[in-house]
Amino acid sequence: MPSDLYNLNSRYGTIDQLKVLVKKLHEVGIMVLGDAVLNHRCAQFKNQNGVWNIFGGRLNWDDRAIVADDPHFQGRGNKSSGDNFHAAPNIDHSQEFVRKDIREWMNWLRKEIGYDGWRLDFVRGFWGGYVKDYMESTEPYFAVGEYWDSLSYTYGEMDHNQDAHRQRIVDWINATNGTAGAFDVTTKGILHSTLERCEYWRLSDGEGKPPGVMGWWPSRAVTFIENHDTGSTQGHWRFPSGKEMQGYAYILTHPGTPSVFYDHIFSDYQNEISALISVRKRNTINCRSRVTIIKAERDVYAAIVDEKLIMKIGPGHYEPTTGAENWSVAVEGRDYKVWELTRK
Repeated sequence: MPSDLYNLNSRYGTIDQLKVLVKKLHEVGIMVLGDAVLNHRCAQFKNQNGVWNIFGGRLNWDDRAIVADDPHFQGRGNKSSGDNFHAAPNIDHSQEFVRKDIREWMNWLRKEIGYDGWRLDFVRGFWGGYVKDYMESTEPYFAVGEYWDSLSYTYGEMDHNQDAHRQRIVDWINATNGTAGAFDVTTKGILHSTLERCEYWRLSDGEGKPPGVMGWWPSRAVTFIENHDTGSTQGHWRFPSGKEMQGYAYILTHPGTPSVFYDHIFSDYQNEISALISVRKRNTINCRSRVTIIKAERDVYAAIVDEKLIMKIGPGHYEPTTGAENWSVAVEGRDYKVWELTRK
C-alpha cells in the first residue's frame, strides 16, 4: 500500500526502470495507466498515543489529513465522504492542502513517469467530486474507478434485479461528472451466477437491456471478468472455472470498454481472445454500440450488436435466421459462437 508517494522504488524495480518500461510501451503504441491509490495511505510515524497517523516523505502530512470517523487512526480531519478502508488511514480529501498535494503528485506522475491515465483504487471511500477535481487537473486520456461492493442476494441466491447495485456505480460516475468510468462489477457478478447456475435469462434486465452498468451508461462501463484482486494469486472472487471464454465472448462483443486480464492473455485462451478482439475491431464495435437481445433463456443468450455482429453463449441452441442478410461464423468455441454480417 502507498506510503511515501514520490518514492516509486519497490521490489518490482526502480523508478528509472519504470520510466524505461513506460517509454518502451509507448514506442509500440500501448498507453499506460497508473494505479493511483487516493483513498488511503500508510503512515510512517506514530503520534504521542502510539497511533500510526503521521506521514513522511515529501508529503509529510499530519493527522489533519485523516478523516475524523476512521475508528483506528485518530484523524483530526472532517468526516469521511465514503466508506472506510480499515487497513490504513483514510485520507480526508475535503482538505484543500491534501487536494493540492495530490494534484501536484498526479501531474508529476503524468510528466515524469509518462502515465497516460489512471486506474483509481477503492473509490467507494471518497466522493466522486474530488475525482473530478483530480481528473480535470491531470487531463488523462482514460480513467477508470474501482467501485466494488456486494451485489443483492436473497437467502444466498443472487437477485435478478441488480438496479440498486449498478445505480451506486452510476451515481459515483455522475459525481465525477463523467470524467472517469468505472469497472462494471455488476456485469461480472451477474455473469458468475449466469454461468455457474446455467441461468442465461439473467443477462436481460426488466427492460430487455443488458443488466449491468453497460445497460445504463455503456460509454463509462469498463467490463471485465477477472483482475488482480478477484483472480491471480489473491483469488477473492474467481470467475467460474472453465467458462472464461463465454465471459470474453460476452464482453468483447458488447458495448462498454472491455478489459482482458493479463494472466489470460498468456494462457491457453490467447488465440481465442485474440480472435474475439479482431472481430470487435473489424466490426468497429465500441463503447457506445447498440445491443439488441434476441434470446435470454435458461440455457442460451443471444444478441445482435450494431446490426453487424451476432453472438451467443450457453449450451443451448441458437443460429441466426437466413434471409436478405447473410451471417458467417467468425469465431466459435466451447459454448459460444460469433457471426459477422456478410453482404450477398
